[in-house]
Amino acid sequence: MPILLFLIDTSASMNQRTDLGTSYLDIAKGAVELFLKLRARDPASRGDRYMLVTYDEPPYCIKAGWKENHATFMSELKNLQASGLTTLGQALRSSFDLLNLNRLISGIDNYGQGRNPFFLEPSILITITDGNKLTSTAGVQEELHLPLNSPLPGSELTKEPFRWDQRLFALVLRLPGLASMEPEQVGSVPTDESAITQMCEVTGGRSYCVRTQRMLNQCLESLVQKIQSGVVINFEKTGPDPLPVGEDGLMDSARPSNSFAVQPWHSCHKLIYVRPNSKTGVPVGHWPIPESFWP
Repeated sequence: MPILLFLIDTSASMNQRTDLGTSYLDIAKGAVELFLKLRARDPASRGDRYMLVTYDEPPYCIKAGWKENHATFMSELKNLQASGLTTLGQALRSSFDLLNLNRLISGIDNYGQGRNPFFLEPSILITITDGNKLTSTAGVQEELHLPLNSPLPGSELTKEPFRWDQRLFALVLRLPGLASMEPEQVGSVPTDESAITQMCEVTGGRSYCVRTQRMLNQCLESLVQKIQSGVVINFEKTGPDPLPVGEDGLMDSARPSNSFAVQPWHSCHKLIYVRPNSKTGVPVGHWPIPESFWP
């Protein structure tokens, strides 16, 4: 049962208008509604849970959480107003805390007993923002900082505010206020240069620099395809490369180690797909990834 959390920028700058006369906030609302329609095409969407969070001060930022139904979600979405500061760090922290609310009770993180990829609660966090400077009551912030303190019990057991089955994607609206005379470029949507991009990449997601309505629709179709059951794992290369294997199955030290490999052995950051059971829809596994307890 995937969890889809929408984090909507409700800062005052979202009132700026595009060349079509619609505000950025209106475009964000329309993007969420279109995403839900695209997702509804998949029969697996029946088990989805939707949440809505804004940039307001906690706990008022949570518009639709664990207890609210889909009708409440849609009602709160339509009633959103843009006024306030661009407190992205606090909003992200509130969003992750909301997702992690029940994990300690359910035992899904399985602390101290190995990492179980098949114990997961796949979550996609989609934030829609205008990418302007981060602001707070103290002034303008150059870097994105998430508050370290968390009200959740057991939060000290995890370094990061997110878990390995939670991915962050950002739709950064860069639509112009005047109609562009240049022809629209067709192709993949580039990443944005704002502060949230690095945070997205750490969680296994990415950001999108949206300059036209067509690009926005393209991004939403791409995001629907990224709703997968899996975990993001860091693979670290240690020691020298292994010797290549010859045609006879024996080690061949004379052959270059990367003669047939597309890429030499290296550290990487990958999403590992966890296949759910075809009947129950719940992933099944038996062997955890061992944890290192050596100090």
